[in-house]
Amino acid sequence: MKALNAVRIQGVDVLPLLEGGKGISATNGLSSGAWAGADGIGTVSAVNADSYDADGRVIPQIYRGKTRRERHDELVQFGIDGGLAQVKRAHEERNGRGRLHVNILWEMGGAERVMKGVLEGARGLVHGVTCGAGMPYRLAEIAASFGVNYYPIVSSARAFRALWKRAYHKFSGFLGGVVYEDPWLAGGHNGLSNSEDPLRPEDPYPRVVELRRQMNEAGLNDVPVIMAGGVWYLRDWQHFIDNPEVGPVIFQFGTRPLLTKESPIPEGWKRRLLSIKPGEVLLHRFSPTGFYSSAVRNSFLDELNERSERQIAYSAEPVGDHHAALAIGARGRLVYVTAHDKQRAQGWVEQGFTEALRTPDHTIVFVSPAKAREIHKDQIDCMGCLSACRFSNWSQGEEGTTGKKADPRSFCIQKTLQDIAHDGEVEQNLMFAGHGAYQFATDPFYSNGFIPTVKQLIDRLLTGD
Repeated sequence: MKALNAVRIQGVDVLPLLEGGKGISATNGLSSGAWAGADGIGTVSAVNADSYDADGRVIPQIYRGKTRRERHDELVQFGIDGGLAQVKRAHEERNGRGRLHVNILWEMGGAERVMKGVLEGARGLVHGVTCGAGMPYRLAEIAASFGVNYYPIVSSARAFRALWKRAYHKFSGFLGGVVYEDPWLAGGHNGLSNSEDPLRPEDPYPRVVELRRQMNEAGLNDVPVIMAGGVWYLRDWQHFIDNPEVGPVIFQFGTRPLLTKESPIPEGWKRRLLSIKPGEVLLHRFSPTGFYSSAVRNSFLDELNERSERQIAYSAEPVGDHHAALAIGARGRLVYVTAHDKQRAQGWVEQGFTEALRTPDHTIVFVSPAKAREIHKDQIDCMGCLSACRFSNWSQGEEGTTGKKADPRSFCIQKTLQDIAHDGEVEQNLMFAGHGAYQFATDPFYSNGFIPTVKQLIDRLLTGD
């Protein structure tokens, strides 16, 4: 195994090992502070982070606003308060070692307001901002205004080129690194483009080499590429180390830090990670963001898949093959479907899926009355956790809506991520993970259910394993 050379970030030498900043309460001040304290780069998630009362108890995020806009403003304040609480704790935990970043999802509701609020309240404590899930054009300007580095997450050289030409070239001095996140292997939301096949993973090496070529053309030869997604054993990435085609490189670990003593995820989630088998992490497109994302296949994802399978196209008037009348809804309004689809629909109704919900794509899905009530309630309770949500049709723009019909084939992502992060049932919630998570069960480091400290994990990573 080649030796890992330290990298210098804002005047401090650190290990080129970066903790990936997972979303809601999956990375907090304790875990990221421990990572930085081991001379790495810790990343606090500033996505709906937990804040605490005077006794150190987590403050439940209960929304009291009567409108979506009012609840959205509450959500932003929760985000700022939680981000500050976690950054301050991480700063204390790192004991002056390593570097500390915060992670922001650009597509989350109020992203700019949360970022500014956290950076303003934590001046001098944060050394960088990592940002992905969208095209964060204003990331550079905001980070530079607070004197911190920025680290955009991209999945292709083309995406970086667009960001660079539109905005980043104006703030090149604050570009701390570019995160290349493998869109087929990373956990959470993935940056697959419409031209890429989700079933045909591509070798990351030529994609990273192309990214480096673009960076070098822009004079960014010394700016590191941060390899994220699919990184488990560093011995498998030796061809990236000290390679002039790749240039300076840092390795990001997102899934492995979930299983540490300091990791804030509940014990049930940790136990499930130890039993994941190959192929059990599913790349799917149910997310209300509209992006692909990777999560552990469980009852939650199975229900979403089955819900979409109980779906047929319809027309408001008889047209072509759509001539079979089907009564839907409490008022029995007629829509027109094919004769074959009418038979299918009648079969679903007989199985108890009696509620027909319209989608934005002129289809209807059939669900049980209980599921229909849950979907309807979640849509009504929307607090604007995304900049635009296909599930509830919320948008943080002036109109307050995407202008499209709410999509019952998706789900409330805020609700499920908050639930699983706070002792919710792992089978009934979205559980993000990278596609290498099956290695928890095969890696001898985790034999007999062993869960390391962050320091033990980093020491292990440095051996190549």
